[in-house]
Amino acid sequence: MVREKHHMDRHKFATVVKTAVRQLPASFRAALLNIAITIDDRLGTARRSNRSLMGLYEGVPLPERSHDYAGLPPDKITLFRANIEAVCGSEMEMVEEIRKTLLHEIGHYFGLTERKLRALGY
Repeated sequence: MVREKHHMDRHKFATVVKTAVRQLPASFRAALLNIAITIDDRLGTARRSNRSLMGLYEGVPLPERSHDYAGLPPDKITLFRANIEAVCGSEMEMVEEIRKTLLHEIGHYFGLTERKLRALGY
């Protein structure tokens, strides 16, 4: 049986992302400084092609920042809509995958490794 992909328009996807951010504990939201959360359809082929990548954190994790960190562009979390759609069969699954992916990438921002995030279920 072939699993149906669920499609979510860009506006609805952005609304789900904003809701997921608002639902973070206040202490986490307060610690998200100099970071942009963006949505893209998929990872650009000029960089690399990876259909299983749901999100990407780009920047300097908090524990690695030094006194001369100032003046740098914002860190960036990108969620890849098409890749998330490809693994979700319903809107409810997409909402959960967006939340999980966002938490995973925020974990990188806080300095957690892939291994630690997997151990935590993200």
